[in-house]
Amino acid sequence: MSLSVRLQHSLPGISLDLSFDAPPGVTVLFGRSGSGKTTIVNAAAGLLRPEAGRMAIDDWVLFDTEKNRWLPPHRRRLGYIFQEGRLFPHLTVRQNLAYGRWFAPRASRREDPGKVVEMLGIGHLLDRRPALLSGGEKQRVAIGRALLASPRLILADEPLASLDAARKAEILPYFERLRDEISVPVLYVTHSADEVARLATSVVVLNDGKVQRHGPASEVLSDPSVAPAGVRAIGAVLQVRVAAHHSDGLTQLDAGGACLFLPRIPHRVGETLRIRIPAQEVILSLAKPQGLSALNILEGTVEAIRSGDGPGAIVSVRSAAGVVLARVTRRSVSALGLKEGQRCHAVIKTVALSPQNVGGHIPEGASGG
Repeated sequence: MSLSVRLQHSLPGISLDLSFDAPPGVTVLFGRSGSGKTTIVNAAAGLLRPEAGRMAIDDWVLFDTEKNRWLPPHRRRLGYIFQEGRLFPHLTVRQNLAYGRWFAPRASRREDPGKVVEMLGIGHLLDRRPALLSGGEKQRVAIGRALLASPRLILADEPLASLDAARKAEILPYFERLRDEISVPVLYVTHSADEVARLATSVVVLNDGKVQRHGPASEVLSDPSVAPAGVRAIGAVLQVRVAAHHSDGLTQLDAGGACLFLPRIPHRVGETLRIRIPAQEVILSLAKPQGLSALNILEGTVEAIRSGDGPGAIVSVRSAAGVVLARVTRRSVSALGLKEGQRCHAVIKTVALSPQNVGGHIPEGASGG
């Protein structure tokens, strides 16, 4: 199933005029506050009647203003995952899950409750009430409740925003499984570039109610001209393979024939992953550096240099591993004499590649675009 969106609507301070398609998997709505993300989600949920547009999941039409069609919210077959679990406090986990399943039409119940419980690792929580759950556990139950409603579309409105780093790390793998194992499209709102890099099948970058860019995460996040979360969020997304785990606590990755190291990660040798390399963690050298502690040195060719209004510049370097971005000063660009077509070396600190920047590989055919 895929979601088709066409939307026009005016609100104080912003006028939306946009269209995009969301394939199966996770389509991330990415942009600054006020760019239109919540308006799209509210229109999908039936909480907002847009002035003009159409939204449909295959031939299941949620609304079509030209044909005066409007499906009431309770008939839209949606799963909604909020910032906080919003579980019923007087019900156990088992009863909260059953509540979601109760709303699914009997003929459309696809997900086996036992499978969902196993996938989310919540079997030991079934008899607890929400007050006895951690934030991460509540979100896992909320995901399960949404799945058991047999939705045609899942809406996730900044579902990790209220969690600390440890709880986010706990929940992200479950969203990855949701993306890879469930065939329904997911609209996912976030301000986090790390979440986009790990989860997105496709990314819709919004700016002042318009679609600024739409495509796979690896392309969108590697585009220096697209920085909805600010320049600190700019970074490259590379596809890599786990080559080895070493006794000194490092994992070795094969990145297009190039070798990268990062602190040990819990992935099997041979597994394909995506990693995000923040541009601010990359430095450039014309000659191959000697006598450095950095283990990750990629040789490549300067593809583009983009200077901003301030003292900084983003340099795109094409390497065997893919395009790597470096955030440097314009003074450094001048001092090195950097120009397009020039050979150079990108140096990346091993500790800069943290587990939060590592995500499961999206299977072929689900890359979006």
